[in-house]
Amino acid sequence: MDLRDEGEIIGAELVEDGELVPAATAARPLVDEHTVLMPGESIPTSDDPRTTYTERDLYVSEETARALKEAKEEGSPQRRTAMGLFEAWCAAQGRVAEPCTTATYTEYGRHLMARGLKVTTIRHYMSLIRTSMPPGKKPDNSLFLLLLTQYRKKNKRALRRKEAFPITLPYLVPMMEKAEADDRPIGWRDSAMFAFGYRFLGRSIEDVDLDLEDLTILDDMVLVWLAEDKTHKGEEQTLYLHDRKDLRLVFRMRRWVDYLASQGITTGPVFREVKRNGTIASSETRAKTATKRGDYLRPQTVNERVKVWFAAAGLKTDGRPVSSHSLRAGGATDLGMNGATDEELEEAGRWKKGSRIPRERYVRPAKDASKDPFKKVPTHDPEARAQE
Repeated sequence: MDLRDEGEIIGAELVEDGELVPAATAARPLVDEHTVLMPGESIPTSDDPRTTYTERDLYVSEETARALKEAKEEGSPQRRTAMGLFEAWCAAQGRVAEPCTTATYTEYGRHLMARGLKVTTIRHYMSLIRTSMPPGKKPDNSLFLLLLTQYRKKNKRALRRKEAFPITLPYLVPMMEKAEADDRPIGWRDSAMFAFGYRFLGRSIEDVDLDLEDLTILDDMVLVWLAEDKTHKGEEQTLYLHDRKDLRLVFRMRRWVDYLASQGITTGPVFREVKRNGTIASSETRAKTATKRGDYLRPQTVNERVKVWFAAAGLKTDGRPVSSHSLRAGGATDLGMNGATDEELEEAGRWKKGSRIPRERYVRPAKDASKDPFKKVPTHDPEARAQE
C-alpha cells in the first residue's frame, strides 16, 4: 500500500524523486534523572524523542559545583591512592579510566593479581575503583570476581594477612619515654598522640582528624566528642577516656594542648606539624606543602612516628610489622588478655556489635602465642638423673 495515497505520511517528507525520508526533528536533551551538569556545560542531545528537561532541572549552582569538586578531590586517602594508581595504569595502556568499561576493570584486576598482591588488598582496591565511577556507570565485576576466585585457589600465600604488631603497654611506655627524653615539642606531640591513640583505640585517620573543640581534658579523664566514625555513620558519641598511672594520658595531652595555646592555637586540629625549631607550622606554610590536608596531619605521619620511636626505644617485634594500627591493636590486645568481654572490646574500639575482629585478630593470636603444651613435658636433664 502506498502511504501517500492514504494520507498517512507521518514523521517523513516527500522529496523530488518520490523517496520518503525522515523529517528533521529538533534535537532533544539526552538526559535522565541522574544527569548533573556543571556551569558552562552544554546539554547533551539526541534525535531520540525523550523527556525534555529545562536548565533548571539539569544545572547545579556554582556553590554546589565547588562543593562537589572539593568533596571529590578530598575523598579518603585509600580511595585517592586506588584511583591514582588505576588512572596511571589506564593512561599507560591507552584506556579510559572514568567511566571505565567492564573489560578495563577486569584487566586491571588481573594486573593486580599478576603483581602478587594479597587477596584482601586486591578486593579492597577494586571495590574503591568501582564505587568511584559515576552513577549508572559502574563496571560489571562478575568476571573480576571469577578471576579472583581462581587466584585464591592458586596463590595460598596471597590469603595471608599482614597483621600489625600490637603495641601493648610494655612497648608503648618505653616509646613515649624515649620520645620525651629530649623534652622537645615534637616529643610532647608524639607521646600525647601515642597515649591518645592507644586509649582511644582509634584508627589513625580518626586521630589526626580530631579537633581541639572535640576535647575536654579533666583531671582524671579526657572526654572526646565524635560526630561519627566508620561504624557509626551519622551517630554522634561522647567517649570517656579514663586516665592511668602508666599511660599518663591527661598529663601528656594537657602538656601538648597547653603548648599549642602558647603558640596561639586554640581551635582546629589537635595534632599538627612541628617544625625543627619547635614551633607549629603555620596555615600558610601547610597550604604550600600539604594542599590536601591543610593543618591536619596525614595518617601516614602517625605511621612514620610510631616506627621512629619504636626503633629508637630499641624494641623488637615477633616478625609482624609495626604501624600506626599497632596502637589500636595494642589496646585491644591488652583488654582481651586481661579479661575484657566481647561487648567491652566492641564498645572500647567502636567495632560493630558482634564483630569477630577484636577477638580473632588481636586477642586469639596473643593467647595462642602464649600457649605451649610442651611445658607439661619434664625437662630432660641427664645430670639430674645421674644424681638420683
